[in-house]
Amino acid sequence: MAGSGSAHLRPADQVVLRVQDLVVEFPAGGGRHVRAVSGVGFDVARGETLGIVGESGCGKSSTARALMQLPPPRAGSVRLDGVELTALRGEELRRTRRRLQMIFQDPISSLNPRRRVRDIVAEGTRVWGLGAGRVDEMLEAVGLDPATAAVRRPHEFSGGQCQRISIARALVPEPEVVICDEPVSALDVSVQAQILGLLEDLKERYRLTLVFIAHDLAVVKNISDRILVMYLGKVCELAPGSALVERPAHPYTRALLAAIPRSGLNLPPADRLISGEPPSPVTPPSGCRFRTRCPKAAARCAAEEPVMRPLGGDRWVACHFAEESDGRAWGDGGQVTPTGT
Repeated sequence: MAGSGSAHLRPADQVVLRVQDLVVEFPAGGGRHVRAVSGVGFDVARGETLGIVGESGCGKSSTARALMQLPPPRAGSVRLDGVELTALRGEELRRTRRRLQMIFQDPISSLNPRRRVRDIVAEGTRVWGLGAGRVDEMLEAVGLDPATAAVRRPHEFSGGQCQRISIARALVPEPEVVICDEPVSALDVSVQAQILGLLEDLKERYRLTLVFIAHDLAVVKNISDRILVMYLGKVCELAPGSALVERPAHPYTRALLAAIPRSGLNLPPADRLISGEPPSPVTPPSGCRFRTRCPKAAARCAAEEPVMRPLGGDRWVACHFAEESDGRAWGDGGQVTPTGT
């Protein structure tokens, strides 16, 4: 399964963030390297929320950090409003980062436990010379009382409240794009819904563009305009959120949907759509990386890496055997149908 090819990328002047042929590697000992991200490409239009989903180890968070140049990718292009971030260094990169901020997965460990909330949130105002009044504005915007919250330290707050503080800190520099790296995965379900609603409200209020990363497709589908599905460092499908849920084209996407409890979709059990464990990223399979777990795998899948191809309606898939839905249930090879529950 591949994200190779760039036909799915829109013209550069139509997007605020454009990523092409992104490669991220980490040393694995013995002179070997793990290629966590291998040729990933996508774009994000201004005001859009792009969801990135996949199971643990698929390269989602590595992609997010590479966008921030933390660290810079091994290869590839990351362009923000036409500016090539991978070519920037030092002060030039630091100044550009004001426009691209990040919310991290663990809200508690991402906050300095020794500092008061006002100092944590105000750091961006000091760095960029912004007015101190923006700290109170941001705390109020995320649902915290500046008079009481600002003087306390992170350990005095719940996980959900700490994530609100993290969001306020990210928004203080007035960014254009906010990367949300699994911002609700460490929270209780009820708190997840509150944070997701808050992010949607803030997106509209401050005209933000979001890249929302999660391993749970049930979460991603409720907040994203488009969804990109990753597996073992590659892209396998990209589609508008509703289309991806109603007419998943890639076998891996179907397996992710089947794993959602009480989804109301007429899907076979997940263990009929996917089997075994993910292969090692140090020695990934030839051809399609999903073939070792795919019920549709054939000899062509081992010999030839699929490229992203269009299915119509801004839908793209990297699979040799993906078919347009023909109105049947996925158990018969066709469209997902609601169960009525």
